[in-house]
Amino acid sequence: MLLEVRDLHVEFHTRDGVVKAVNGVNYSVAEGETLAVLGESGSGKSVTAQAVMGILDMPPGKIPQGEILFKDRDLLKMKKEERRKIRGQEMAMIFQDALSSLNPVLTVGEQLGEMYVVHRGMSRKDAKAKAVELMDRVRIPAAKERVGNYPHQFSGGMRQRIMIAMALALEPSLIIADEPTTALDVTVQAQVMDLLAELQRELNMGLILITHDLGVVADVADKIAVMYAGRIVETSPVHEIYKAPAHPYTKGLLASIPRLDQKGQELYAIKGLPPNLLH
Repeated sequence: MLLEVRDLHVEFHTRDGVVKAVNGVNYSVAEGETLAVLGESGSGKSVTAQAVMGILDMPPGKIPQGEILFKDRDLLKMKKEERRKIRGQEMAMIFQDALSSLNPVLTVGEQLGEMYVVHRGMSRKDAKAKAVELMDRVRIPAAKERVGNYPHQFSGGMRQRIMIAMALALEPSLIIADEPTTALDVTVQAQVMDLLAELQRELNMGLILITHDLGVVADVADKIAVMYAGRIVETSPVHEIYKAPAHPYTKGLLASIPRLDQKGQELYAIKGLPPNLLH
């Protein structure tokens, strides 16, 4: 197994008490497999991903118990320097807001090339050539001319492609994509997801896709883990979730999807409010 998360707990210590954002999460992903982690905002999806990547702010965050096994190595027992070497080279993350994730005062070529300078010891000239190759790979037109452009000079969809290129630069074994299609229109969403799926097959990577959009995962995921209030409440192969959801929350999510064949009907809303995670 490429990645196994076992009984992971993440807490945030605040003035009002302890927020148990992740409460005993278990999931796994194999090479070449896509796991979709599905849930509403505040369910703990992104916090779990940050814990896996080792980019959780500690303090105020704390991991009181659990294991994160990557290629049979427990990441939580590693020193910071060891984990830093793994990030980028063996696992990488695609963040949801490309504009705020990219540095506005550096060209995209400089940002893409930095991976090769830091991890491979390349010269700036060679790293720039690699950046052009990456931009070509994710199908950014006129890559050679645009490598000197800044993030604001690209559209939202193109910026997201740059984020994908950055994550794939060193061909890691695992990619975590945190809502990679947020704020993109439906057509661009499909293009970005198709590109991500194609590159995943090409490199045989494990992919964790974090989303709240059931429509995005239907065609690309192998299995789905449904997350609610810091816990995984259901894990199942993707088509079984759609045919026979087992947990009431999963049923509520599916029922709340607007259907084109039911025009004029009142939209379903899940009753109640998410629980307070403050203890």
